[in-house]
Amino acid sequence: MHLALIQPQFAPNLYDLAAMLRADQVLLQDVETWSRKSRCHRAKIRIVQGTQWINLPIKTEDKGLPVNEVRINHDEDWLEPFQNALNYNYRNSVYYDFYEAEISALLNEAKQFDKLLDFDQFFFDHLLRYLELDIPYKLTSQIEGYDPNPDRLMENLGANVLFQEHKAKNYQRQSPQTLPALTNHPVYRQHFEGFEPGCCVLDLLFQYGPESFRILDELS
Repeated sequence: MHLALIQPQFAPNLYDLAAMLRADQVLLQDVETWSRKSRCHRAKIRIVQGTQWINLPIKTEDKGLPVNEVRINHDEDWLEPFQNALNYNYRNSVYYDFYEAEISALLNEAKQFDKLLDFDQFFFDHLLRYLELDIPYKLTSQIEGYDPNPDRLMENLGANVLFQEHKAKNYQRQSPQTLPALTNHPVYRQHFEGFEPGCCVLDLLFQYGPESFRILDELS
Protein backbone atom coordinates (compact mmCIF):
# COMPACT_ATOMS: atom_id res chain seq x y z
CA MET A 1 0.00 0.00 0.00
CA HIS A 2 1.30 3.43 -0.98
CA LEU A 3 0.82 6.08 1.73
CA ALA A 4 1.09 9.86 1.31
CA LEU A 5 1.63 12.07 4.37
CA ILE A 6 0.97 15.72 3.56
CA GLN A 7 0.07 18.64 5.78
CA PRO A 8 -3.20 20.38 4.82
CA GLN A 9 -2.77 22.98 2.06
CA PHE A 10 -5.23 25.16 0.18
CA ALA A 11 -3.27 25.02 -3.11
CA PRO A 12 -0.52 22.37 -3.16
CA ASN A 13 2.34 22.33 -5.63
CA LEU A 14 2.77 19.59 -8.22
CA TYR A 15 5.27 17.69 -6.06
CA ASP A 16 2.70 17.22 -3.31
CA LEU A 17 -0.12 16.67 -5.77
CA ALA A 18 1.93 13.86 -7.34
CA ALA A 19 2.30 12.23 -3.91
CA MET A 20 -1.46 12.30 -3.46
CA LEU A 21 -2.18 10.97 -6.94
CA ARG A 22 0.27 8.07 -6.59
CA ALA A 23 -0.90 7.01 -3.14
CA ASP A 24 -3.51 4.46 -2.20
CA GLN A 25 -4.18 6.39 1.00
CA VAL A 26 -3.71 10.12 1.56
CA LEU A 27 -3.46 11.44 5.11
CA LEU A 28 -3.47 15.16 5.87
CA GLN A 29 -1.55 15.72 9.09
CA ASP A 30 -3.81 18.10 10.96
CA VAL A 31 -2.64 17.12 14.47
CA GLU A 32 0.98 18.11 13.89
CA THR A 33 2.28 21.44 15.20
CA TRP A 34 1.76 24.30 12.76
CA SER A 35 4.97 25.82 11.42
CA ARG A 36 5.43 29.14 9.64
CA LYS A 37 7.78 27.28 7.27
CA SER A 38 4.99 24.94 6.19
CA ARG A 39 2.61 25.41 3.27
CA CYS A 40 -0.56 25.09 5.35
CA HIS A 41 -1.13 28.84 5.19
CA ARG A 42 0.68 29.80 1.99
CA ALA A 43 1.25 28.91 -1.65
CA LYS A 44 3.88 29.84 -4.20
CA ILE A 45 2.93 31.71 -7.37
CA ARG A 46 4.88 32.75 -10.45
CA ILE A 47 5.95 36.38 -10.84
CA VAL A 48 8.14 38.09 -13.42
CA GLN A 49 11.20 37.96 -11.11
CA GLY A 50 10.68 34.29 -10.23
CA THR A 51 8.27 33.23 -7.47
CA GLN A 52 6.41 34.76 -4.52
CA TRP A 53 4.42 33.46 -1.56
CA ILE A 54 0.78 34.37 -1.05
CA ASN A 55 -0.38 33.66 2.49
CA LEU A 56 -3.05 33.82 5.12
CA PRO A 57 -2.04 35.42 8.44
CA ILE A 58 -2.22 33.32 11.59
CA LYS A 59 -3.16 34.61 15.03
CA THR A 60 0.05 35.18 16.98
CA GLU A 61 -1.21 33.36 20.06
CA ASP A 62 -1.89 30.22 18.00
CA LYS A 63 1.72 29.63 17.05
CA GLY A 64 2.78 26.29 18.48
CA LEU A 65 -0.71 24.80 18.29
CA PRO A 66 -1.71 21.83 16.13
CA VAL A 67 -2.72 22.68 12.57
CA ASN A 68 -6.37 21.90 13.29
CA GLU A 69 -6.49 24.49 16.08
CA VAL A 70 -4.75 27.36 14.30
CA ARG A 71 -6.98 30.33 13.43
CA ILE A 72 -6.84 32.80 10.56
CA ASN A 73 -6.12 36.35 11.74
CA HIS A 74 -8.95 38.27 10.12
CA ASP A 75 -7.85 41.42 11.94
CA GLU A 76 -5.20 41.73 9.25
CA ASP A 77 -6.21 42.93 5.81
CA TRP A 78 -4.94 39.86 3.96
CA LEU A 79 -7.70 39.36 1.39
CA GLU A 80 -7.01 42.40 -0.79
CA PRO A 81 -3.21 41.83 -1.06
CA PHE A 82 -3.87 38.15 -1.77
CA GLN A 83 -6.30 38.90 -4.59
CA ASN A 84 -4.14 41.72 -5.93
CA ALA A 85 -1.13 39.39 -6.17
CA LEU A 86 -3.14 36.92 -8.24
CA ASN A 87 -4.63 39.61 -10.45
CA TYR A 88 -1.36 41.46 -11.05
CA ASN A 89 0.63 38.34 -11.90
CA TYR A 90 -1.98 36.22 -13.69
CA ARG A 91 -4.28 38.68 -15.45
CA ASN A 92 -2.62 37.87 -18.79
CA SER A 93 -2.77 34.10 -18.29
CA VAL A 94 -4.92 32.27 -20.81
CA TYR A 95 -7.61 31.07 -18.38
CA TYR A 96 -7.37 33.62 -15.59
CA ASP A 97 -10.54 35.43 -16.65
CA PHE A 98 -12.35 32.10 -16.80
CA TYR A 99 -11.66 31.32 -13.13
CA GLU A 100 -11.10 34.76 -11.60
CA ALA A 101 -14.67 35.35 -10.42
CA GLU A 102 -14.96 31.89 -8.84
CA ILE A 103 -11.58 32.07 -7.12
CA SER A 104 -12.41 35.54 -5.84
CA ALA A 105 -15.73 34.26 -4.48
CA LEU A 106 -13.96 31.37 -2.72
CA LEU A 107 -11.50 33.77 -1.11
CA ASN A 108 -14.31 36.03 0.04
CA GLU A 109 -16.00 33.03 1.61
CA ALA A 110 -12.84 32.56 3.67
CA LYS A 111 -14.19 35.27 5.95
CA GLN A 112 -16.63 32.71 7.36
CA PHE A 113 -13.83 30.38 8.42
CA ASP A 114 -12.20 30.82 11.79
CA LYS A 115 -9.89 27.80 11.49
CA LEU A 116 -7.18 27.59 8.85
CA LEU A 117 -7.87 23.88 8.36
CA ASP A 118 -11.48 24.55 7.37
CA PHE A 119 -10.40 27.06 4.74
CA ASP A 120 -7.67 24.75 3.43
CA GLN A 121 -10.12 21.90 2.90
CA PHE A 122 -12.79 24.17 1.41
CA PHE A 123 -10.44 25.77 -1.14
CA PHE A 124 -8.59 22.54 -1.96
CA ASP A 125 -11.82 20.62 -2.55
CA HIS A 126 -12.96 23.27 -5.03
CA LEU A 127 -9.61 23.17 -6.83
CA LEU A 128 -9.94 19.41 -7.21
CA ARG A 129 -13.30 19.93 -8.92
CA TYR A 130 -11.86 22.53 -11.28
CA LEU A 131 -9.04 20.13 -12.16
CA GLU A 132 -11.43 17.17 -12.42
CA LEU A 133 -9.37 15.18 -9.93
CA ASP A 134 -10.65 12.63 -7.45
CA ILE A 135 -8.33 12.47 -4.45
CA PRO A 136 -9.97 10.88 -1.39
CA TYR A 137 -8.18 11.88 1.78
CA LYS A 138 -8.54 11.66 5.53
CA LEU A 139 -7.34 13.83 8.35
CA THR A 140 -4.95 12.15 10.77
CA SER A 141 -7.24 13.26 13.60
CA GLN A 142 -9.76 10.79 12.14
CA ILE A 143 -7.34 7.85 12.00
CA GLU A 144 -7.39 5.27 14.77
CA GLY A 145 -3.86 4.20 15.51
CA TYR A 146 -2.28 7.34 14.08
CA ASP A 147 1.35 7.67 15.14
CA PRO A 148 3.37 10.84 14.44
CA ASN A 149 6.37 8.61 13.79
CA PRO A 150 6.05 7.86 10.05
CA ASP A 151 7.79 4.49 10.29
CA ARG A 152 5.47 3.24 13.02
CA LEU A 153 2.51 4.66 11.13
CA MET A 154 3.50 2.70 8.03
CA GLU A 155 3.58 -0.44 10.13
CA ASN A 156 0.23 0.33 11.78
CA LEU A 157 -1.46 0.90 8.41
CA GLY A 158 0.33 -1.83 6.49
CA ALA A 159 2.02 0.56 4.06
CA ASN A 160 5.12 -0.49 2.14
CA VAL A 161 5.73 2.76 0.25
CA LEU A 162 5.76 6.24 1.79
CA PHE A 163 5.53 9.63 0.10
CA GLN A 164 6.01 12.75 2.20
CA GLU A 165 5.65 16.45 1.59
CA HIS A 166 8.26 17.89 -0.75
CA LYS A 167 11.14 19.70 0.99
CA ALA A 168 9.43 19.56 4.38
CA LYS A 169 12.29 18.38 6.60
CA ASN A 170 12.18 21.59 8.66
CA TYR A 171 8.64 20.95 9.89
CA GLN A 172 7.60 17.37 9.04
CA ARG A 173 9.09 14.35 10.77
CA GLN A 174 10.98 12.45 8.10
CA SER A 175 11.37 8.75 7.46
CA PRO A 176 14.40 7.10 5.82
CA GLN A 177 11.87 4.97 3.93
CA THR A 178 10.38 7.97 2.11
CA LEU A 179 10.48 7.85 -1.68
CA PRO A 180 10.14 10.88 -3.98
CA ALA A 181 6.74 10.92 -5.66
CA LEU A 182 8.03 13.16 -8.44
CA THR A 183 11.64 13.12 -9.63
CA ASN A 184 11.19 15.02 -12.90
CA HIS A 185 8.90 18.01 -12.51
CA PRO A 186 6.90 18.51 -15.72
CA VAL A 187 7.85 21.68 -17.56
CA TYR A 188 4.86 23.57 -18.90
CA ARG A 189 4.22 26.96 -20.44
CA GLN A 190 4.10 29.65 -17.76
CA HIS A 191 2.95 33.21 -18.37
CA PHE A 192 6.40 34.70 -17.75
CA GLU A 193 9.62 33.79 -19.53
CA GLY A 194 11.39 30.65 -18.37
CA PHE A 195 10.06 28.01 -15.99
CA GLU A 196 9.93 27.92 -12.19
CA PRO A 197 9.11 24.52 -10.61
CA GLY A 198 7.29 24.29 -7.30
CA CYS A 199 4.51 26.78 -8.01
CA CYS A 200 1.09 25.94 -6.60
CA VAL A 201 -1.51 24.33 -8.82
CA LEU A 202 -3.23 27.69 -9.40
CA ASP A 203 -0.32 28.50 -11.71
CA LEU A 204 -1.20 25.52 -13.89
CA LEU A 205 -4.95 26.11 -13.69
CA PHE A 206 -4.75 29.74 -14.81
CA GLN A 207 -2.52 28.82 -17.74
CA TYR A 208 -4.09 25.57 -18.95
CA GLY A 209 -7.62 25.56 -17.55
CA PRO A 210 -9.56 22.45 -18.67
CA GLU A 211 -6.42 21.27 -20.48
CA SER A 212 -4.52 20.97 -17.17
CA PHE A 213 -4.98 17.21 -17.38
CA ARG A 214 -2.26 17.13 -20.04
CA ILE A 215 0.26 18.09 -17.34
CA LEU A 216 -1.45 16.32 -14.45
CA ASP A 217 -1.30 13.01 -16.31
CA GLU A 218 2.49 13.22 -15.98
CA LEU A 219 2.17 13.19 -12.18
CA SER A 220 0.52 9.79 -11.92
